[in-house]
Amino acid sequence: MLSTVGGGYTNQSRQLEPSQAETTTPRVLTILSSVLEKLVARNDRLMDSLNQKLDEESCGSCRLGKGLNAFHGVRAPSISVQRYLERLYKYTNCSPSCFVVGYVYIDRLVHRHPDSLVISLNVHRLLVTSVMVASKMLDDEHYNNAFFARAGGVSNAELNRLELELLFLLDFGVTVSSRVFEIYCLHLEKELQFNGIGNKIERAIISVDDVTEISVEDTQSSSPPQIVD
Repeated sequence: MLSTVGGGYTNQSRQLEPSQAETTTPRVLTILSSVLEKLVARNDRLMDSLNQKLDEESCGSCRLGKGLNAFHGVRAPSISVQRYLERLYKYTNCSPSCFVVGYVYIDRLVHRHPDSLVISLNVHRLLVTSVMVASKMLDDEHYNNAFFARAGGVSNAELNRLELELLFLLDFGVTVSSRVFEIYCLHLEKELQFNGIGNKIERAIISVDDVTEISVEDTQSSSPPQIVD
């Protein structure tokens, strides 16, 4: 279960030192967190309104968003979406492109399962799972599930389960063509311009038109600090 508090972390194992490239937050993380936080705030209000109406109609067991129930926590983590994305970037060494592709996966989920909403109870688990799968698709070297679980504040067993859940919900449609990748980059860049942050997000020259094997090989051994209560 994802457990966080006000950003305080304990250092129970050797902490990774961020590389020089990691000292500056990529613009894609800033704008992606802004987009997701606005989406979550809107959907939370919608869920509250719908649940209130259902309660008034004595239908408390009826709820929307069942398609993503596996990603729901008991309560929303206190760590913000932006800080969570920054944490994943800092400790997993994912390329910025992984966060764009992770966003593609989340967008595909809500289109495939329109009864589901990305809300504060599931957005963090959706992010760590989708970014991890994207890393396996894009990056030549990547950490294994156990490392991502530690960076994301969930157990290894839970992240393994969430990965399978994501893959089945997407019907294993985890390839992203260069054309689709560019479309999503342009969408995020429009958000950048609208918010006055900049004009371009970080791109890698990727070609993911062909099916890539999803590997769970461990390529690193260091561990990030835990997120604790």
